Formats: sequence, C-alpha cells, structure tokens
Amino acid sequence: MAKINKSIEEIIEDIAKKQLDAVGVKYFTKTSEINSEIDEALTKAPSKSGGKGKNYPDIKALIIMKDLRQIPVMIEVKGKKGDLIKLNEDGAIENLTKDKKPHYTNISKYAVNGAVHYAEAIIRNTSTYKEVIAIGFSGYDDNNQHITELGVYYISQDNFLVPKKIDDYSDLSFLAPKNIPALIEKINNLSLSDEEIENKAKEFENEIEIKLKNLNQEMHDVYNISVGSRVQLVCGMIMAGLGVENKVSPLLITDLKGQGGKNSNDGAVIINKIADFLNEKHLPEEKREMIIRDLSQVFISSNLWQATDGESKLKKVYSTVYKDIMPIFTSAKHLDFTGKLFNVLNAWVDPDSERNDVVLTPRYVTDLMAKIAMVNMDSYVWDYAVGSAGFLISSMKMMLKDAGKRIKSPKEFSEKVRDIKCKQLLGIEKRADIYMLAVLNMILMEDGSANILHKDSLTEFDGNYEQGEMKGQEFPANVFLLNPPYSADGKGFVFVEKALSRMHSGRAVILIQENAGSGNGLPYTQRLLKNNSLIASIHMSDIFYGKAGVQTAIYVFNIGIPHDEKQLVKFINFENDGYTRQNRKKSSQDTNLKNTDHATERYEEIANLVLYGKTYLHYFTEEDYTEDTITLKGDDWTFSQHRKIDTIPAEADFKRVVKDYLAWKVSNVLKNEDGNF
Repeated sequence: MAKINKSIEEIIEDIAKKQLDAVGVKYFTKTSEINSEIDEALTKAPSKSGGKGKNYPDIKALIIMKDLRQIPVMIEVKGKKGDLIKLNEDGAIENLTKDKKPHYTNISKYAVNGAVHYAEAIIRNTSTYKEVIAIGFSGYDDNNQHITELGVYYISQDNFLVPKKIDDYSDLSFLAPKNIPALIEKINNLSLSDEEIENKAKEFENEIEIKLKNLNQEMHDVYNISVGSRVQLVCGMIMAGLGVENKVSPLLITDLKGQGGKNSNDGAVIINKIADFLNEKHLPEEKREMIIRDLSQVFISSNLWQATDGESKLKKVYSTVYKDIMPIFTSAKHLDFTGKLFNVLNAWVDPDSERNDVVLTPRYVTDLMAKIAMVNMDSYVWDYAVGSAGFLISSMKMMLKDAGKRIKSPKEFSEKVRDIKCKQLLGIEKRADIYMLAVLNMILMEDGSANILHKDSLTEFDGNYEQGEMKGQEFPANVFLLNPPYSADGKGFVFVEKALSRMHSGRAVILIQENAGSGNGLPYTQRLLKNNSLIASIHMSDIFYGKAGVQTAIYVFNIGIPHDEKQLVKFINFENDGYTRQNRKKSSQDTNLKNTDHATERYEEIANLVLYGKTYLHYFTEEDYTEDTITLKGDDWTFSQHRKIDTIPAEADFKRVVKDYLAWKVSNVLKNEDGNF
C-alpha cells in the first residue's frame, strides 16, 4: 500500500519557532502584525490564492540594524515532501504563468513561492520597506524523523523584485543578532546579471502596458473621458498617490468623499495633495505653478469631480490607479514609465492632431543610442526635446552601473550618484503636458527633476544650469541624444545644430526621419559637417509601427572634429531588428512586440558595429554593412545611397538565366511549328 504524504505543517511550524527562540529572534505569528504599514500592504495585495482575502505569512520578523536599516522577513511553512519550492525551466522561481499572470497554484502550494509573494506585496505596497527576505521552511516525516528544508531569498526594489538566493542554510540560526552582519554582507553582494535585468524590465513593461490599456479602455467606455485629458489625469493621480515619506501621506481612495465644496470636492483634494507633493520635492515655484495650472484644467475646471450617487468619476478612476497602477509604478525603477503611459493613453489621438507629432522612443532604442554614445559615469548628457526623459533614464542607468563598477568606496559612490542625478543630466521640453511626464519620471529616479526645464530649447535656453548649486554655469555637455519633432526645420536637425554649437567635444546620436540625411535636412546637415564628423548611419526598422508612418535612421557624430571627405562612414542596414510588430490596442507588449529573431543580440551587435567595426558581424551580413565616404554637401547620408550591389553574377545566376533562355527558345520553336501553340 502506498504511503500517504500527510502534511505535518503544524509540527514543522513549531520547529521553526523553536529555532528562532533558541537564537533570540523576536517573531510574529500568523495573526499578529509587525506594524500597521506591513499589515496594510499584506491586506491590499491579492491573497496567495488570488482572491481578495488577506495574506497571512506563517511567521514574520523584522531585522533592524544599527544604521536603522530595516528588512522584513517573511517565512512560509509547508509540511509535505516536495513542497519547498517550484522553479521554472530556467531555474527561476515560477510565480508567473507563461502569459505573465500570477501563478497562484504555485504561490499557494510551495513554501518559497508563497514567501516571495508576501515579499513582493510589501515592496509594492509600502513606502518604507523596499527590501525583504523571503524564507520557505518545509518539512516532512521520514521514518518518524522530521526532515526540514530551507530556501532563503532576497527581494528588493533595486533588483527589480527578482528573487536572489542568499545561501544554503540548514536552520534559521543565520537570523540570530550575532549573525546579521554576515547575512547583510551576503545580501549586499547580490546583484542581477544583465540578462536578468533585461528580462525583468520587459516583464514590468508588459505588466504596465496591460494595466494602462485596461485603464484607458475604462476611461473611454465607462467614464467617457476625453483622450486629451487622460495623460494629465493619470499623471496627477500618480503624484497624489506617491506621497513623500514623513511629510505627505499618499492619497487614499477614502480621501475622495464626493463632496461639492470649492475646497473639499474630489478635484480640489487631489490638487492639494499634488501641490504638497511637488513642494516637498523642492521643485522651483514656477515649475510647481505651471504643473498645478495645467492639472487644474482636468481636476478643477472639468466636471469629473462632480458626484453621482456619492462617487465622482475622479474617485472611480483613482480606485483603478491606486490598486492596479501605483504598485507597478513604484516598483519599475529605471524604466521610462511615463513614456509608456503617454504612448498608451494617446493611442486614440486623432492622426491629424498636432498632439500626434510626439511619439516617444522605445526603451530598447534609447538604451541602444546611449551605448553608441559611449555614456559612462563622467558623461554630461542633454536632450533638447526631452519628451518623457527616456534618453536621460537610459543614460542614468548606464552611468550608475559604470560608477558601481569603478568606485569601491561607499562614500565616494554615494557622492557620485548624487552628482549624476543632480548635475550630469539635463533635458528641455516645450510642451507642458510632456514636460510634466519628464518631471514625474525624474522625480521617480530621485533626482528631484533638478535639470528638467520647461522651455523652447531653440529660443529660450542659453546652455546653462538653471537650478541648484550650479545655477548660471555652463552645462558641460559631452553627450547629445535626441529624437526631435520631425515637423521642425530640417526635419528636426535645427535642434541638432543648436545643441552641437554649444558643445566642444563628445558624441551626438540622433534618431530622425531618414530622408533628413538625403537632402530634406538642408541646410543644417551641410553646416553640421563644418565642425562635426558623421561616423555612422543606421537604417532603422519600423520602430514606430502603428504610431508614426515615417522611415527613421540613427545618425552618429563625433563633435568638434570637422568632417574629412576621406573619412569612412559606417552605413548599416538595421531593417531586421529581430522584432515582429503588431498594433492591437488591447493587446500587451508581449503580443505587439515579439522577439522572433534574436532581437537582443541584434541590438547588441549594432552597437558593436558602430563602436568597433565589421569584425563584429554575426547576425548581419556584409550586405547589411558597408563603409564609404560622403561629400560635404549634407545630402548623401542614407544607407540606400551607399548600398553595395554585387554586379558579378554567381554560377547559379548564370545557370538560371541560361535555363530561362532555353525555355523561351523552345517555346518559340514550338509556336512556329504549330499555330495552336
């Protein structure tokens, strides 16, 4: 008779508690709470079965260090053999299904998977705790002996919520106060591989897109909110929902009471919360006033605050934002979240509207361009049409990574991080609604949006810092990244000329309508060559499929070195970038953007080809890469103008032509012999 694998969970839980008691670790049981913030976070998140019930970790603890760093510990206990952990085929904890939805079967069945679920709930739904230790503690009976197993993982916002195994442990004594320094040292040495970071970033982007599309549909179908108001509406609600630690509490759904008073209606409540948020983020007064003025058009001047049956449309929309958007928003660090927000919520803008002149650059392209620009920790990066700050975010990510590799002193690293965020990035945006996206993005990056300026970069910006301790000094830019509005003079090259005239050296990488390089960018393209060298021209794939019907190219310049007609320029055909694109409004990024032909590797190869030359050809062929000279006229920069066509026939070509000729000859002979042919 087969032996029944009976659960002994209660016994195993007692063993875990005794181990903690033995080493003097204070713990909290299933029904007791560590504090109200953690308890609320566990209540807010879906239960481990996917329902609306509260999450109840079997055992909880809180590590508090001398520097007041606090790390919650979530312990989930199971009492059957084989119930410790469930991994996918790549060896990662399998808490998501193949279609990227929560795998509640695994979360509820396996100890480690459940503990990770609790950890994510705390990080997503608290402002204080952005790192958690998740422990699966499983056991079973073997010939009257209780065998226990542990799985110990670290989850943090800085690591994109990717669980990282800390070490192998046989019991819980590693949580003893005397062993905490060794545990923290191991945690501090955990880091993600580039592949893990990229996979998690795509996961976040897909989740963001799904939630935003659902929200957009809801605002369209249910609440009849105009397309033109949606970006400001959601942006403002996110600001109100973020709060500022120890200063401004995040806006709660219950704060919106559907009142009709001038200062107490839901719109006024949200605007007041936004004003407090911006004030505590130390934005200059003129910035705060501009943002509040712009947002008031949506929250105050519209009728969205007016209540029906006790609830306003603002409250109904904020309920969705609060539950579905905010947790992702606060977790998706170093992603251009608001760029995604803009592109999704503006999906239904009238194609003929001037608003449609703005299409924000995808992250995989901004990352590529930052690599080509050779951004490092000492770069000073600016963008004259900053949009949602996607280029600055990609640059910041590279700069911080480079600093982490090169600087070993924690004190020096901290100072460098501050300089990168506050002094080494600058963006200018003319449109108020887009400018607000950039401000919000950079506040999330914790730079205080110090150098995001609301100006016309062509007529109102003089090249200097306008805020902070560097105010009035020249911004020493050595990297220029840009995707300009193509309706501007020279298809946008007017921005390039303006920026490069203020730079002394470095590199410029420009994503622009390709025909700007074949004559439509004159006279700017011709003038640029007098002080700058074109080093590469990349014919792009249809990266704006469904959003903008233009063929784009990336043009790369070395700044401050006049172009020599003898200099070879790299011309690259990037038409096949490995992605297959669709434009289904209700579909997720996983559906609309599929990696069908080594897209990640192809983007890496393009960067290597620009930086190091044709020895890095692998996925691309010599037909896709050529080196050639250009004139100084500024009208021969496109790949098609330098494409090498092989005019020498191969043997197979010769045989095919002879075969076709003989077939034609025989046909004619037959026709001449018999009139029926």
